[in-house]
Amino acid sequence: MDLSKIISSKIMNIEPEGISTFSSEIANIPDLIKLTVGEPDLKTPQHIKDAAINAINGDQTHYTDPVGSIEVRNAAANFVNKKYGLNYDPKTEVVNTIGVSEAILDVYLALLNPRDEILIPAPAFPVYAGAVQVAGGKVVFIDTSNDGFKLTANRLADTLKEHPHAKGLILTCPNNPTGTVYSESELKAIAEVIKKYDTIVISDEIYSEITYGGQHHSFANYLRNQTIVFNGLSKSHAMTGWRFGVIFAPAPIMKELKKVHVFNTYNVSSFIQAAAIEAFTNGINDAVEMRDIYQKRRDIVINGLAEAGIHVVNPGGAFYIFAKVPENYPGNSVDFCLALAKQAHVGVVPGSAFGPGGEGFFRISYAASTENLSESMKRIKSFLTVKEP
Repeated sequence: MDLSKIISSKIMNIEPEGISTFSSEIANIPDLIKLTVGEPDLKTPQHIKDAAINAINGDQTHYTDPVGSIEVRNAAANFVNKKYGLNYDPKTEVVNTIGVSEAILDVYLALLNPRDEILIPAPAFPVYAGAVQVAGGKVVFIDTSNDGFKLTANRLADTLKEHPHAKGLILTCPNNPTGTVYSESELKAIAEVIKKYDTIVISDEIYSEITYGGQHHSFANYLRNQTIVFNGLSKSHAMTGWRFGVIFAPAPIMKELKKVHVFNTYNVSSFIQAAAIEAFTNGINDAVEMRDIYQKRRDIVINGLAEAGIHVVNPGGAFYIFAKVPENYPGNSVDFCLALAKQAHVGVVPGSAFGPGGEGFFRISYAASTENLSESMKRIKSFLTVKEP
């Protein structure tokens, strides 16, 4: 039997996710400094780990409410209220998910009919587009490379004139892969455009606590009834492996979202919910010290790349640098990143993995040690000096 014949053609036609695919391709190169994945090298705070251990020892190892215990939903709602001024009812407007990756697919499955359109400003985190295809929708990319890697209100207005029935718009702030951050005025201008259409904004704010030089602004503050917010603990509390995400949405939307979540995963592990409660309450400001560390690392990378003659998109948040492949390099972004990995032993992600506008760039994750970042900058500079045509 040809087993490929029983696989969904929809799934077979989806390209594998580009970040992990490229990272795996170069993983076995000796002495490789891996700056590919957005994986904080910082440790989960001890008090959060203790909360999980205590929960296990206290036999909190059974099912909870499928959408999360009321205690953890209360904690999550209080967190975004204190931090960003958002008001969500924990009983009807909050659902806990296994990371934001589950949240993305849950939302698409709840919203999309076949061929419904999702607008995605690009370059963008590749899971956004792949999950649209899994859910049977259609991706409409908006190339932002000529607008400082931000979606402008004017560009959005033009796009919606061409796609007036678009079901949703992905908005990521701070952005992955560019690190760009939207100002309050930019978000308000986008909200003024969106309110004219029956379009939902899916606002991924997982990097909200890693914003430099200012306060994070949630899009939900400007258009609450047309906004679904993603957040979680992976980046803010160095808890990627714990897989804890949160969806905040108006009650009528959440009523349907809950169905998908329950069919998908039932509930987040009970003891991880206990850790999340600790993170959202006693750890409400844990990210401040981490953010300051990331900012220092960002500056090491920016200065190192400047010495190597590489132009970068100056990030206002997250922990990524989107850097331009040198103009005189004889190849595309994949060629450059493969050569950098094999010859300089530095692993970065080609910009083409992030969709339109990404070609000609590469992404560095600076969620790595200061020592590794400094050494990587030396290696990149040496690589370009040797390889300059």
